[in-house]
Amino acid sequence: MDFRYSDKVMALQEKLSHFMASHVYPNEAHYAAEIDAGDRWQPSALIEDLKAKARSAGLWNLFLPESERGAGLTNLEYAPLCEIMGRSEIAPEAFNCSAPDTGNMEVLDRYGTPAQKRQWLEPLLAGEIRSAFAMTEPAVASSDATNIECTITRSGDHYVINGRKWWATGAPDRRCKILIVMGQTDRDNSDRYRRQSMILVPKDTPGVTVVRALPVFGFDHAPHGHGEVLFEDVRVPADNILLGEGRGFEIAQGRLGPGRIHHCMRAVGAAERTLEAMCRRVRSRVAFGKPIAEQTVTLERIAEARIMIDQARLLVLKAAYMMDTVGNKAARAEIAMIKVAVPNMLCRVVDMAIQAHGAAGVTDDFGLAAAYAHARALRIVDGPDEVHRNQVGQIELRKYN
Repeated sequence: MDFRYSDKVMALQEKLSHFMASHVYPNEAHYAAEIDAGDRWQPSALIEDLKAKARSAGLWNLFLPESERGAGLTNLEYAPLCEIMGRSEIAPEAFNCSAPDTGNMEVLDRYGTPAQKRQWLEPLLAGEIRSAFAMTEPAVASSDATNIECTITRSGDHYVINGRKWWATGAPDRRCKILIVMGQTDRDNSDRYRRQSMILVPKDTPGVTVVRALPVFGFDHAPHGHGEVLFEDVRVPADNILLGEGRGFEIAQGRLGPGRIHHCMRAVGAAERTLEAMCRRVRSRVAFGKPIAEQTVTLERIAEARIMIDQARLLVLKAAYMMDTVGNKAARAEIAMIKVAVPNMLCRVVDMAIQAHGAAGVTDDFGLAAAYAHARALRIVDGPDEVHRNQVGQIELRKYN
């Protein structure tokens, strides 16, 4: 593969970096103050202002490859842009490139009917509403999605949904209008991967209850958050089914490949900014007679962080390149590898930065505690490390059959 970015990508990198420097970084503290000032779940006026600015600047919906509704970028072209967005918690939403909406928009674009696209995809692409994805359940080990127990039962011209989901990112958000729900439509199918389906459930449908917002190491991520959602005799039109009964795993694989690579792209950006913070900190502090930056252990940690970040980036770019050239299915080993390697890298880099900051590192003053919580959660989000390692190992062993 060619490691050079195209002129188009480099121009977008420059434009995006300028926007981040002018509008995003200076407003991070203002955003935190806005959320803390009153009702934490009130949508942010600052974010809406940033969204308008980004859209006017042509930095909007940069994801969505292979679609006339996107920016015309491949996964490989989007990767360095997504990395820049990952440098700030508030950036992805400003460009309408945040999870879970990107994955949900890709699902609707690929698998939705014209009516579903008009009703839900168009307002999502416009940044007018938000969405949630409800698959994981508290009662079962959802890393094996065949365990999912939520039922989607046909009743005349409707489906009736019953079940309890959690870690539905975005469900507590007051702007969330639609949930994509995965559940069983054919419990007795001999093919365990044909029992599941996905269906569109408007959040205001009777029987849908957001039970609570779930914190991540104490961080509630308001006003977006992660929700536990109860579905009690929820009736939606039969036309809300996505692609057809028994196609849930097919849709999931199409959704999770891009979703996983986006998480990893952003994580590389977060690691870069963390390393920058560590370097600035150790240059400004003196201990035991000399700058902390000159301590051998510090130099080793900085070097180790640089090596790990560059390794992770190259692995992500390889996965993106393969997704573009041979498809998500053929790139499944590479996608699984980055899902293990990148969050672990981010965990280690943030941990070293916390150590370099001393007690200040575990406060909210430098954002490192929040960064570590996010990094640690990524080792579970979209499947735990163990699942991805097993997949990589099985793929490797098949070479010797």
